[in-house]
Amino acid sequence: MLMVKKGKIEEIFSKALYADNPLDYTVIYRDFENFKQVNLKDFVLLSEHFQLIPATRIIKILKGNEIIYQKHTQ
Repeated sequence: MLMVKKGKIEEIFSKALYADNPLDYTVIYRDFENFKQVNLKDFVLLSEHFQLIPATRIIKILKGNEIIYQKHTQ
């Protein structure tokens, strides 16, 4: 199940970076006990392409006000 999620996130990132404007996307991720919110372009730099912040810590991705990815909790 995790691989499906990672695939969806990678698909969104690829589209945003190469076919769209990454500044239109907002990534909300877990940072210890806090949630942080940055645009997708900044997230790629901060995470060093998922090396420092793995995809599993992404909670939600928005394009404008539309939720295009949301992590499902069990």
